[in-house]
Order: sequence, then structure tokens, then C-alpha cells
Amino acid sequence: MVTFVDGVTLHLRAGKGGNGCVSVRREKFKPLAGPDGGNGGNGGDIVLVADPQTTTLLSYHHSPHRSAGNGGFGMGDNRSGALGESLELPVPVGTVVKDADGTVLVDMVEPGMRFIAAPGGRGGLGNAALASPKRKAPGFALLGTPGWEGDVLLELKTVADVALVGFPSAGKSSLIAALSAARPKIADYPFTTLHPNLGVVQAGDIRYTVADVPGLIEGASEGRGLGLEFLRHVERCSALVHVLDCATLEPGRDPLSDLDVILAELAAYPVPAGQTPLLERPQVVALNKVDVPEAHELADFVRGEIEERGYRVFEISTVSRAGLRELSFALAGLVEEHRVAVANAPAPERIVIRPRGAEQEFRVRVEGGTYGPVYRILGEKPVRWVAQTDFQNDEAVGFLADRLNKLGVEDELVRAGATAGATVVIGEGDGIVFDWQPSLTSAAEVMVAPRGTDPRLDDSTRRTTSQRREQYHERMDAKAAARVELEAERTGDGE
Repeated sequence: MVTFVDGVTLHLRAGKGGNGCVSVRREKFKPLAGPDGGNGGNGGDIVLVADPQTTTLLSYHHSPHRSAGNGGFGMGDNRSGALGESLELPVPVGTVVKDADGTVLVDMVEPGMRFIAAPGGRGGLGNAALASPKRKAPGFALLGTPGWEGDVLLELKTVADVALVGFPSAGKSSLIAALSAARPKIADYPFTTLHPNLGVVQAGDIRYTVADVPGLIEGASEGRGLGLEFLRHVERCSALVHVLDCATLEPGRDPLSDLDVILAELAAYPVPAGQTPLLERPQVVALNKVDVPEAHELADFVRGEIEERGYRVFEISTVSRAGLRELSFALAGLVEEHRVAVANAPAPERIVIRPRGAEQEFRVRVEGGTYGPVYRILGEKPVRWVAQTDFQNDEAVGFLADRLNKLGVEDELVRAGATAGATVVIGEGDGIVFDWQPSLTSAAEVMVAPRGTDPRLDDSTRRTTSQRREQYHERMDAKAAARVELEAERTGDGE
């Protein structure tokens, strides 16, 4: 049975914004008192919250599909729709959030951090909000936009002060059980530890956490064994303890060769930018299982050579508890030094989020098509405006045309070489396809037409020059024929 999960893919769907309302206020003696349609409510967000009480991603492993509430529809009498209920998902401190492509979105290393993983959709405006001095009674409202929908990857990297590294069955789980109140699974076969275990150690006035992570073998940095499942949990630790098994019976293994393998794998693992490489962090060596006579002799034999490499060496036994007190106080000193250095370090520059400028709110991309070039309009505003438009309402379509024209879309289409009748697509993929007809004016507000219609969408009945010339010649010919006929009748009467 799965009890610990440190990596999961969430399928998120934020709430959809509610549609705006089309309504006209009706009172006694005032049958048409003006528009009073309310706005739709915004959809709910999905927010990730770093919670110190959460230690695993197990709940999301069993139910990865999460969704927030939709916004309510606007109503008459200027009543706005209800806001969609947001969804808060607690995640362990130290969770890295990535998008579907693996790009890091946020590293939630501080308790209480909040990150909006899926923003909700925007509610549509009602016709009361769309009214203006020139458009006194709009016969349309804007639709709500859909919320963000997609996948995010959650990857947990254990947050601990000290990490125990070593080969499988080196005694790391027994060591953390002896130092703290943690009770990990302990057995006499390799890879007993399949997930990190955390324990809290009290050494004098200093309290720190120790992480027991899965065993390391040669090639772990390339994915062998538990591979990266182990190494990523060492990234956040300030000190490392190399637990070496002095009582191993495997041929070709001894504490020195084990230490060389572990150091090589730690050196091959790339840490994120801005973090100290693993081998440059404080390290100590614990020669374990010295309660066995042969192991004690081997520890005495290799201790001098390890100390010549610059490591502090502790001979310990989790059975007899020999050397554990000295090791715990030595680790407490390393942790305290790191905490003092972090406290004295200059505060990181605060991230200031400023509104984005409107230098380029859209762009036109020309694509080849079977029946000629296709002009694709890309940009946040045009795509959102299309999503908010009710294409069953001619007046709403005219309002969209006005907004695009004021944004400069038609001018950009002309620069790109578009002509009347060209195929224009708004948005990626299939998008919304239009047969573009250049606008002579964008004064839809002053046009007089029935509510819910736009006269610009009607077929034009204006005659062309050739048609007027042809009709003029037809009238002249008819007049000439009538004169000839009258002249013939007058001449016949005279005879």
C-alpha cells in the first residue's frame, strides 16, 4: 500500500465566469426605464498553499482531478452573479510546482506561501455596464470566459537540516531512529527505505531535523536504483552525513570505496541555480556498526585516511548507542553555523510585480492556406473578447468589431497585406474564422437599428458606378424611344 508520494500530476480546472444579463427595467409609467442587467460572477481560482502540517502528496495521488466553482449568471435589477468558490490545496513545504513542459513555476519553500495554479474565468458584463451616452440600451451582454484548465506537476523536495547518505543497508534508518523519535521501517535487506523519513533531534538548546532518504548506489545520478528519487531530497539540506557500513559482507566493498562512490554521485548531480553544490556543503563521516568487533577494527584502520581527506569522523553504533551523543552535538554545531550565516546574509531583493504595458497587445501572423493566406490574430485581449461574444446576437458581433478596430487590428491587417474577403482567424488552433471586410467607420454607437441587430452586417444595397451608368443609359434609351413613338403618332395624326 502506498503511504508516501513525493511526485504527482494534478489535472486542474478553474471555475468558469458567469454570463452577463440582458435586462431592461420596467416600472409603472416607465415601461422602458433603461438597462439593468447585472454582471456575471468570476470563476473560482485553484490555489496551492504551503502547509507545514502536510508531509506527503498522497491525497493527490489518489484523486488528481480538482476543480473550482463556477461563477453565477448576472440577473436583472443590477444583481451581479455569485462569485465561484475558490479551491485551496495544501501541499508540503518544499514542493516545486512545474507546468506540463517541466518549467518551474514556483518553489514553495516558506510556510504559508500561496500560488494561484489555475486562475478562474472572468465574469461577463451585463448590458447595464455596457451602456454609454451613445449606446443607451444595449441589446446584448458579454459571456463569461472559461477558467484555466490543464496539468501541473508537483514535486516534493524534503526540507531538512541534515541528510543521511549512504549505501543501502548502511544503517541510516537505524541511526535516525536512535537519534530521534522517528520509527522508520528497518530490515536486513537492501532498499528497505522507499521514501524519506524525517526525525527531530534535540542537542542541548538546538533542535534540528534529520532526513533519512533511500539508499544510494553507483549510477544513481543517471537513474539507477532509486536514482533521482533519492538525490533530489538532498538539495535543501545544509549538512550531509556519510553513513558507512563497516560490517558489510559484500565482496569488493569497504568504507573507502563506498565513500568514493557516494562522493562521485553527489558530484554528478546538478543542483538548481543559486544553490550550493552538494560537495561544497559541510560533511561528516559516520563509521557505523562498530559494536561488531571486526567492524570496530576496520573503522580504526580507515579512520586516519578519511580524516586526511578533511572529514570529521565519528565511530558510532545504533545498537550500543556509542558515539551518538558526540555526532548529534557536532551536527547541531553545523546547523547553528548555517542558521547564523543565513540570518546575517543580506535580505533577497523583493519581487515587485508591475502591470504589463500595452506596447504589443496583439500580433498578426500570416500563414499559408489551401485557398490563400490565413491571417491569424494572437493576443490576450482579442482572444478574450471573442470568448465573451455571443455570435447569435448581431449587435454583440458589431460591438466586437468596434473593439477590434479601436485596438488597431484592422490597421495591422492592412499592413500585413490582407484584402477584403481574406480569411482571418482569432486565436490558436481552429479559433474563430472570419471573412474580413474592412470597416469604413466604427460608429456603431450612433447607428439607429432595432435592439439586437447591427446594420453593418446587412447586405449593402449601394449601387456601384457601373450599375449607375448602365441604369442611366437605360433611362436615356427609354426616353429616346418614347420620343420617337410620340413623334410617329403625331405624324400619323397629321396625315
